[in-house]
Amino acid sequence: MSALVALIAFGRRDDARGLARFIPDCVVLFKRLLGDERVPRRAKVALVLLIPYLAMPFDLVPDFIPVAGQLDDAILVALVLAYVVRRAGRGVVEELWPGSEGGLRIVLAVDSRVRGPVAPGPGPG
Repeated sequence: MSALVALIAFGRRDDARGLARFIPDCVVLFKRLLGDERVPRRAKVALVLLIPYLAMPFDLVPDFIPVAGQLDDAILVALVLAYVVRRAGRGVVEELWPGSEGGLRIVLAVDSRVRGPVAPGPGPG
């Protein structure tokens, strides 16, 4: 929540609104992924383990430490999302995403950023 306050304080209300919508969309996505039979069991386990970690008042970096406290949570969410996208497939995630096109691009971009740039394939011939 402190990220939203910071964005508003710095005059970035549109970014704050986008973030406020993105988080509930991720929650809905997680619920849909957990209920979808196309999502492999290991990906579901990763999601199930992530949820209580995010809800715990204590973690690797306590949430009361500004920025860093939320950063470890954001990194963990990005890693789990990348894993789920790789295991379930981009098409499944695209189909289950409840939010905006921009939010979906962020979710799908997480996977490519975690894995790194794709190496160019062999040329024609």
